[in-house]
Amino acid sequence: MTDGGRLLAIDQGTTSTRAIIFDHQGEILTVQQREFAQHFPADGWVEHDPDEIWETTRTVCQAALDGIPGGAGTVGGIGITNQRETTVLWDRRTGEPVHRAIVWQDRRTAELCRTLRREGQEELVRDRTGLLLDPYFSATKLAWLLDHVEDARARAERGELAFGTIDSWLIWKLTGGRVHATDATNASRTMLFDIHRQCWDRDLLRLFRVPESLLPEVRDSAADFGTASEGLGVELPIAGVAGDQQAALVGQACFKPGMVKSTYGTGCFALMHTGDEAVSSRNRLLTTVAYRLNGEPSYAIEGSIFVAGAAVQWLRDKLGIIRNAAETEGLARGLESNRGVYLVPAFTGLGAPYWDPDARGALVGLTRDSGRAEIARAALEAVCYQTRDLFDAMADDAGTRPETLRVDGGMVVNGWLCQALADLVNVPVERPRVVETTARGAAWLAGLQLGLYPALDQLAEAWEVDRRFEPQMSGHERERAIAGWRRAVARVRSDEHP
Repeated sequence: MTDGGRLLAIDQGTTSTRAIIFDHQGEILTVQQREFAQHFPADGWVEHDPDEIWETTRTVCQAALDGIPGGAGTVGGIGITNQRETTVLWDRRTGEPVHRAIVWQDRRTAELCRTLRREGQEELVRDRTGLLLDPYFSATKLAWLLDHVEDARARAERGELAFGTIDSWLIWKLTGGRVHATDATNASRTMLFDIHRQCWDRDLLRLFRVPESLLPEVRDSAADFGTASEGLGVELPIAGVAGDQQAALVGQACFKPGMVKSTYGTGCFALMHTGDEAVSSRNRLLTTVAYRLNGEPSYAIEGSIFVAGAAVQWLRDKLGIIRNAAETEGLARGLESNRGVYLVPAFTGLGAPYWDPDARGALVGLTRDSGRAEIARAALEAVCYQTRDLFDAMADDAGTRPETLRVDGGMVVNGWLCQALADLVNVPVERPRVVETTARGAAWLAGLQLGLYPALDQLAEAWEVDRRFEPQMSGHERERAIAGWRRAVARVRSDEHP
């Protein structure tokens, strides 16, 4: 154990693993990052190697601890934040995964979800979990592993296997298999957890044919998750855990009902804090646990956009019209308007509020005058339009329109995008001074558990705005642009999801 005031945040994402060390004021001291392989064994399937995730985690943590002045002895504990829903199944005795992890983006269980929906099971799922019947979540991924990996179901019934999302996998590895646990935010994304009673739900376990012995213990987001004694060269308490989007909500200090943050990475995830009330959405948004402290859950409603920064990657890697993401800002600024060009980036279906897995992407409104600038700008604007869809749905569900939008993620370094967000969503957009909000949220949760911070109020005071973007677009121009977007979306919707 150490007694330092610094905190190590493990930010285990979809394409890379990072270790960030923060000082007591929440300032970044060092960042280490390693990418890992993406596996696509079939159309719509996405997998990760859990052992590679562990190896990148161990590597970046060691590099970060070795690289700070004063060394690892100045670090007081660890917070973990992770890609959510990604599903790992491993042998309790050996710690070996029985299959590659099935990633949150994976759509292989879409037909199972359709079958369960036709059987009328979605109401049960919504009432208990706040989620929709969708392959996005962990339950059907776990069911697939049990049914398709040789002997997995029999071994699970005998208690030989363990299931976890990535946080549980890392906790298991860091503690040498001594702790099998998750936090309430990650549990709330499995489609197996009753968010109202705060426990695993036996009706859902029966529905998805999941043995209860597989499941981790559910703890608060700031709690004792054991001592990390493996792979780091130092022993540190694991004291905070939250799924990446909930960690970003904490890192953005959105602690009061009505506050909204939106994270722009590969996808986009907007969360509105709803306090101690689990608001049931009328607009197919998700109800989720924002965080749980001292046994008391706080809730949020969430909208998920599958493709945000991934659309810019598509411009670079598939169309070849940009060399890097930064080029899109200059191309967008160079146009007075987008001349009616819209990109609907439904490459893997549409997320909230549509939830149409069979929709496919389209470029709409092209003419002979359209070129790479219009297409690049349309990719950025698609992020803004999709955020507007989520904002409208949240305002309707909550009965009040949020006053500001706090943004983070890799895309928000683009000032043109932030201004376009303010214009199209029609609220001020606030970009924080410390943009590593996901990792900062995990560190803050650990600091709460370790007594470095007395309460959430102190964390709210530590949040600082870097730049505030005010809406500048006229109401008429905004409504015309949004109407064009809605016509474009209507053209890509599948017959099953009118």
